[in-house]
Amino acid sequence: MRAVTFYVLEEASSTARLKLACRVTEKAFQAGQSVLIWHADATELALLDELLWTFGDDRSFIPHERMVTGKVCEAPVLLTTGSTPQSGIDVLINLAAAVPPVAEQAARIVEIIDGDPARREAGRTRFKAYRELGLQPVTHNVRG
Repeated sequence: MRAVTFYVLEEASSTARLKLACRVTEKAFQAGQSVLIWHADATELALLDELLWTFGDDRSFIPHERMVTGKVCEAPVLLTTGSTPQSGIDVLINLAAAVPPVAEQAARIVEIIDGDPARREAGRTRFKAYRELGLQPVTHNVRG
């Protein structure tokens, strides 16, 4: 059964949400898992792309690339606003407002919600959608 985890931040900052996405990505990468980061906002995804290069210490390196339709991607961490991988996904990090159409391909789904009221409401809707799919989402409140 697929696992769905919601990480809920108190702070209403997309930057805090993106930094948490970097930490989750790093842990998954270090565990040898493939990661797909899904986002509907190309501008914010570009910011995340930059953060993945700079968020950690000097020893931190997460090989990643942005997916482009028709291009073969081999990095263990892929970022996309709509292109989908051909193979399964170990960890899907969703930063979009809706459940991604590739959710069925993922062994684990990670949702990151911050204190922004619109993102909170969209998160509640996704939580219900996962339950309707027969999944049992788990929620963790994250401080700092």
